[in-house]
Amino acid sequence: MSVPGALVRSSHPEPAFAVTLVAMLLATTWDASSGTALLIGVAALTGQLTVGWTNDLVDLDRDRRAGRQDKPIATGELRPGVVRAAVTVAVVATVVASLALGVLPGTLHLALVAGGWAYNLGLKRTVLSWLPYAACFGGLPVVVSLASRDEPGPWWTVAAGALLGTGAHLVNAVPDLEDDRLTGVRGLPHRLGARRSIDVATALLLIGTVVTVVVPVRGLDPVAVVALVAAGALALAGRTSSGRGPFRAAIGIALVDVVALLLRT
Repeated sequence: MSVPGALVRSSHPEPAFAVTLVAMLLATTWDASSGTALLIGVAALTGQLTVGWTNDLVDLDRDRRAGRQDKPIATGELRPGVVRAAVTVAVVATVVASLALGVLPGTLHLALVAGGWAYNLGLKRTVLSWLPYAACFGGLPVVVSLASRDEPGPWWTVAAGALLGTGAHLVNAVPDLEDDRLTGVRGLPHRLGARRSIDVATALLLIGTVVTVVVPVRGLDPVAVVALVAAGALALAGRTSSGRGPFRAAIGIALVDVVALLLRT
């Protein structure tokens, strides 16, 4: 495989794309200019790339011991030096794009990216493994709102983001629980176990949807009903699927929530 293709695989492309898409949809919801929306997308994408690549660099020895064939650095398809160079470029791009949004939203976004690095560097092995996800997903709407309309946005967007982020963390970790245990990783999902992680994640994701679509209008309207039905269907699909299916369902629920916000603008 080519180096660019291996770099994409090593970047954790699904969450990187999903976070970028959510950020840009939120920017559209809050009437950001096209230039601001583009900067938000660049900042979100490059920030996620730094988190994904550093994750695989930090986990290199563990991935080799676990025989992870889906990790290009561990299999030798991609040299660590190439990834370090890519991280350097992505960090510079993240700093420039973030601060171009303004000092406050830019600094906050960089703090969220730092939270992702903190997860990679040690928090993933503790009971607080959920915290960077809750902070980053909860803080993302604040960054976008500050950049788009110079205000932090409603409280419920932070609450919903934190719930969705924590749920996404739990289901994202489930396929790797056994490999992680063999290499000493004991985050919250490992302590809960696969079934309880999925149960808790399902509850958090659905509560996050309720907060997103019911709280703003203090009740049910057609948008809320459709969003709740769609989120419920995705949650059921996630519970009955294997591999990365539950995580993809979680991302789908987050997109349903953001689209519901967009439809109400």
